[in-house]
Amino acid sequence: MMEVVEVPLEGREYQVRIGQGLLQDAGAHIAPLLARKRVAIVTDENVEALHLETLTRALEAEGIEHVSMSLPAGEATKSWPHFTRTVEWLLEQKIERRDVVVALGGGVIGDLVGFAAAVLRRGVRFVQIPTSLLAQVDSSVGGKTGINAPQGKNLIGSFHQPSLVLADIDVLGTLTKRDYLAGYGEVAKYGLLGDAGFFEWLEQNGERAAAGDADARIYAVKRSVQMKAEIVLRDETEQGDRALLNLGHTFCHALEAATGFSDRLLHGEGVAIGCALAFELSSRLGLCSQEDPSRVRAHLKTMGMKCDLSDIPGDLPTADVLLDLMGQDKKVVDGQLRFILARGIGESFVTSDVPSDKVLTLLKDQLR
Repeated sequence: MMEVVEVPLEGREYQVRIGQGLLQDAGAHIAPLLARKRVAIVTDENVEALHLETLTRALEAEGIEHVSMSLPAGEATKSWPHFTRTVEWLLEQKIERRDVVVALGGGVIGDLVGFAAAVLRRGVRFVQIPTSLLAQVDSSVGGKTGINAPQGKNLIGSFHQPSLVLADIDVLGTLTKRDYLAGYGEVAKYGLLGDAGFFEWLEQNGERAAAGDADARIYAVKRSVQMKAEIVLRDETEQGDRALLNLGHTFCHALEAATGFSDRLLHGEGVAIGCALAFELSSRLGLCSQEDPSRVRAHLKTMGMKCDLSDIPGDLPTADVLLDLMGQDKKVVDGQLRFILARGIGESFVTSDVPSDKVLTLLKDQLR
């Protein structure tokens, strides 16, 4: 079974194909895109060991030549040195403007390779084959590409849409429980920001999906991708509505910076904590009922996920330092922090009208 979500951006249309066994058939999916039967693959060392051979066999079955390079796994790879290395390697491989680059991996690889494709010869096409749940439901769709800076996350990058996304549900079976649940933080976010019915479905079926049920996983990925695609179509370059996709991310990015973009806090874990904090802040500001943040935290806890600052191992900086880190967020406009808050589950909105002392108090309470 394969589900298809269309992303009909004019002149840059593409499909997100979701199902089982897509990696084994990747050559047949990619071949129609090729001007010449040759691709360059960029992956990471963990994914290389698990999935590169399956991909290369699929390409060879269609007579597609391939070269590949592997980067270190982890968030630290989303940096200038590895970006430079990737671009220079692609140039060494004589990748032309009509060629296709394949990003095989999680969000780090997808973001970095997409950015490399965006700037290489002023833009070459690329295909996303996301191997983590987080990448399948979020970072592989919508064309945001980039790397991190010492000052903060995703501060360097561009918008560059993929030509195709292949989300193979089977590869999720190779994820650790922690990595799967980190991705689930982004899945829950979609229900929280704009679809109360989907969040209710997750409350009933999230554990079934986590246990490996293929139908539940396909639906969770499909609905997440549909919601992201709808928002991207309305606002491709994040001038308005697209900021809704950053529910929980203002807190998350500050926490990631505070933990040195390390394995202490995975991105999806930060999103889950950030969503819980955003709903708590919304409740304190009188925007939503007190039951809503309780319901959010109850579901995250049922799934075995982090939802409080105290769930992050090791020491965190003071509330003042965390608030300062939030000031580096890309959503800052005219020095004013923009938050995604909620009037209820499935009813998020963007606002700059948030008193910083309320945020500071919330952080101080959480740090206690």
